[in-house]
Amino acid sequence: MQFFNEAINILKVLVIAIGAGLSVWGIINLLEGYGNDNPGAKSQGIKQLMAGGGIVLIGVKLIPMLSGLF
Repeated sequence: MQFFNEAINILKVLVIAIGAGLSVWGIINLLEGYGNDNPGAKSQGIKQLMAGGGIVLIGVKLIPMLSGLF
């Protein structure tokens, strides 16, 4: 049982890290789009930022619920 809890904690950290990385990448694209007045980069940046935020929420809320399944 301890193995599954440890694996769930590691999965949680990995999912949060991936989401945070995607969010940071989105912020960089968003700032680049504003700096160059490029609407395509702004659109891509905001999409990446929102997707990264959603992935972080999955890691924070949904992944810990897996421990109740075992």
